[in-house]
Formats: sequence, structure tokens, C-alpha cells
Amino acid sequence: MSEQSFQTLGEFIIDKQEDFLYSTGELSRLLSAIRLASKVVNRQVNKAGIANIIGKAGNENIQGEEQQKLDVLANEIFIEALSQREVVCGIASEESDDFIEIQASCNAHLSKYVVLIDPLDGSSNIDVNVSVGTIFSIYRRVSEPGTPVILEDFLQKGVNQIAAGYVVYGSSTMIVYTTGNGVNGFTLDPSLGTYYLSHPNMMFSRTGKIYSINEGNYIKFPQGVKDYIKYCQREEEDRPYTSRYIGSLVSDFHRNMIKGGIYIYPSTSQSPNGKLRLLYECNPMAFLAEQAGGKCTDGFQRIMEIQPTELHQRVPFFCGSYDMVEKAEAFMREAAAK
Repeated sequence: MSEQSFQTLGEFIIDKQEDFLYSTGELSRLLSAIRLASKVVNRQVNKAGIANIIGKAGNENIQGEEQQKLDVLANEIFIEALSQREVVCGIASEESDDFIEIQASCNAHLSKYVVLIDPLDGSSNIDVNVSVGTIFSIYRRVSEPGTPVILEDFLQKGVNQIAAGYVVYGSSTMIVYTTGNGVNGFTLDPSLGTYYLSHPNMMFSRTGKIYSINEGNYIKFPQGVKDYIKYCQREEEDRPYTSRYIGSLVSDFHRNMIKGGIYIYPSTSQSPNGKLRLLYECNPMAFLAEQAGGKCTDGFQRIMEIQPTELHQRVPFFCGSYDMVEKAEAFMREAAAK
């Protein structure tokens, strides 16, 4: 282990505070709240099989999807951790119908930040012991501090994000995040309960050899996506590429950032706007991808330039190594022009 690897996440956050335009200590406390909540969720994930918290919760979320027990538990854990620190004025969760106004104290309205979160991405994989994750996105509110939070505080373009990241609960637990100055990853030492810097300055390779897409839906894909898949499978000098799809966005993204690849969740004939949520999944992952030298679009335009119109808006998603996303976009444009 290098000397740099002994730096804890807490130390790193403090050291990098001056890189942040609006540094007042609030962002550090906010990230610390996410760090704490992730450790609690990690503990629950690791004992899920013996604690009767796997399986369905018996109710649906706003998208009409059946919630898992751990979805509900992770949502409660993150909301409580963020609410108690008096550093956010509002939270929007993929698991909640509407945003939550934080009123824990008079200081909450004075807070400058809102958080959007997917508490447990890929939760249906819990039952079969496959990696899952948490995704978070942080914005400065657009409404006046001291007043109640409003919907417009959450419906901001991805370019306005001041921080974003994810936690992956896998063979090891990691937090990966950015504040607009590169991407860094921290691995949890379970014996000490401390995150240590393990992956400094993470970057996508310019291209890669992995494509990640649910090919079981092939017949429902747009023609441009079908053409790109055929391109990936073609026997050429640098191909065929390898197909790798876990079904957990955090896990697929994390692997592709480390190894080089592209992740695609396109529109389909049944879901013309795709399945992934712009605010809770696509924007934070796009921020991370771009900070790591990658690219992220809906097949035609930059994800972070899309103006949200509703909290649970869905968009098609193409994300990963820059050249691979460019090539996929070229196939999309060509098919659209026919």
C-alpha cells in the first residue's frame, strides 16, 4: 500500500476543501453524513441473508416498481443521516413520491444544499448476492436561503452539480466521488470502519473492449443501438468486444471506468424515454464520467445539458469511454437520418 493510500476519506475531504468554490465546511459535513450512512447500509447489506431484510417490501415506489425491503431501509438511513446534520434544506429520493423539506431546526432552511439520491441501486440483486450501490448528487439551492425549499431547487441541469458520487457494496465497499476536480475512490477497511484513499485520480481509458447492455431486449431497441451492438460483435482487428452486464448501474459503471467500456440503457419500444432516472442516476454518473475523461449522452445530446421537467424523469443513457460513446452516437445519428 502506498503512503498516499493511508489517507482517510475524512482527511481527504478536509484537505480538498479549498478546491471547492463555496467552501464553508458545510459540504464537508454533508459528505461526512453520506459516509456515515453508507457504512450503516453496508452493514445491513452484508447481513441481509440472516436478518430477514431480503425480498419484497410489499409496496410500490412512485415509478410503480415493487420495492425491496432494503430499498426502504436504505432510504430511511440516508434521509435520517442527512437530516440530522443540518447541512441540507431538502432531499429528493428515487423511493419517494415528492421531495422532502428538512425542518429539523431553524438552521435547516438556512442550508445552501439539496441532495438527490438513489439509496440502493440494483436492489433486486440482493437476493442473489450481487453487488449493489448508492448514487448521490448535490446541488446548491436556487431559492433564497432561509425560505422553504421548492421544486425548482431540484429541477436543475446536471451542469449545476457541485458534487456527485456513488457507493458500491461489493467484494469490497467503496465510495467514489467528485466535486469537479477529478474522481477519487476510497475503500472501506471493515476492521476499522474507515474509508481509505485507494483509487486516486480515476480515469476512463479513451476506448475499451467492454459493452454493457441488456441484450435480452434487443428486439425492442432503436435501430442505431442494434447497429452498434453488431459493430461491437464484428470480427475486426480490435474486436469483437466483450459483453458484460450486471444489471446494477453502479457496478457496471464502476467496472467500465476501471477497465474501459460503454454502458447503454436505451429507449425501447415499451419505454420510449428509457428506464434510468435523469436526476437520481444519469446526472451524477454523467458528472463522474466527464470528470474521469469519459462521455455521457442520451444518444444525441449531453446528459448534463438536459433541462429536467419532473423529479422522476427518465432518459436514454449512453455512458463510458469517450471514443466508444462517440461511435455509438454516430450509429444513432445515422439510423435517425434514414
